[in-house]
Amino acid sequence: MSKKIKLSSITPDDKNNNKHTAYGMDLLEKSVNKVGIIESITVSNDDKIISGNARHEVIGKHFEKEALIIETDGTQPIVIKRTDIESNTKEFYEASILANTTSKKNIDFDIEVIDALAVEYDIDVVDLGVDIVDYGSTEEQHESLTNPKKLSDRFIIPPFSVLDTKQGAWQQRKNYWLSLGIRSELGRDGAMTYGHNGKDEVSQKLTDMKGGTSIFDPVLCELAYQWFNIPNGKILDPFAGGSVRGIVAAKLGFEYLGNDLSEKQIIANRNNAVDVLQNAELYPTWNIGDSLQIDTIAKDYRADMIFSCPPYADLEVYSDAKEDLSNMSYKDFIAVYREIIRKSCSLLKEDRFAVFVVGDVRDKKGFYQNFVSDTIMAFWNCGVILYNEMILVNAVGTLAIIVGKQFSAGRKVGKQHQNVLVFYKGNPKNIKANYPELDLSYISEMNEEIN
Repeated sequence: MSKKIKLSSITPDDKNNNKHTAYGMDLLEKSVNKVGIIESITVSNDDKIISGNARHEVIGKHFEKEALIIETDGTQPIVIKRTDIESNTKEFYEASILANTTSKKNIDFDIEVIDALAVEYDIDVVDLGVDIVDYGSTEEQHESLTNPKKLSDRFIIPPFSVLDTKQGAWQQRKNYWLSLGIRSELGRDGAMTYGHNGKDEVSQKLTDMKGGTSIFDPVLCELAYQWFNIPNGKILDPFAGGSVRGIVAAKLGFEYLGNDLSEKQIIANRNNAVDVLQNAELYPTWNIGDSLQIDTIAKDYRADMIFSCPPYADLEVYSDAKEDLSNMSYKDFIAVYREIIRKSCSLLKEDRFAVFVVGDVRDKKGFYQNFVSDTIMAFWNCGVILYNEMILVNAVGTLAIIVGKQFSAGRKVGKQHQNVLVFYKGNPKNIKANYPELDLSYISEMNEEIN
């Protein structure tokens, strides 16, 4: 079905995500003047422009005729036939070239508009082909958005799905944190590096090993807090372990509540915090207790973020206590683990993130037990859904010592990564309003402290 309407009755899109370029608009003017109208304008059922805002603007200057409307539900192709152009002629190829070059040269994505539309209408713009390299029509714009250094200036580390701890920028930040005197290994001198599943599997839990005990990476803490917590937000850590997550939180101005079964560990954490933070106004809080009772232990705590690195089943054995998850069979471990996650999520505010750092572990036969998926499902059952997944690439460390024997004996590859799982509770449309652009001015101030 077709009909005629006035061109002026068509409404431009007030949220058009293409700002267009001066050169592109000039080309469009040239195209219309030289070969007439090549490409159509597509409108909605209420005559608002979906595609062709620039064409509407330029055509309106040169043509006073009524517009021909072809109505379709999108299932039938529409072909425009130019009766005045013969194939294999100068006019034919001029029109062809102008159609392509004008489209290419007249793109200047409006980042803010795209972001706003993505949030307002829950659009996955990446799935629609929008890539960061598409942003910006000038070399300067492209550089500011794609250069890793520029991204680091905005986000500490580029927010990609692969986090490489071996990179210089990461190591520089890590050296800063360790220079403060963080000693997360204290309090766990009795913990075993290897679990019951066989000593051919080395823990390699989070990039560093001291005294046979895995050490959590402080840079990962910093990123998690800055990326996925609100300013001055409260953090709940049901598997506190060493001191690093609490100290980093306090240093960055976040309230932190961690829980751990080991009294020895908590005492060591508190002492280390005093040494590092000295006369600081904000200190982390660590409770001694079974995290299966976290809803009682922290009953009045309303968390803005959950952040933790749970025991990897029996990969590291922390104590002989029967309540210690590292002493349980995998079946029993997962049952208790799910309950701890459920109770922790009940303390998490709406429209907030939870971040768990996990890695899969093998059973006695050498098969992976699907711990990562079990973690995802535990949160999913609480209505806290997987939102991001990042791979943390660790330094090789002691893995290099045994990987040859391990692979030759059983074709087991050396595991050099952890999964950083980011979950969200609530409506993702509210993220932009609750999580502002990062303020990283503290980095230069902290560097001055060291110097």
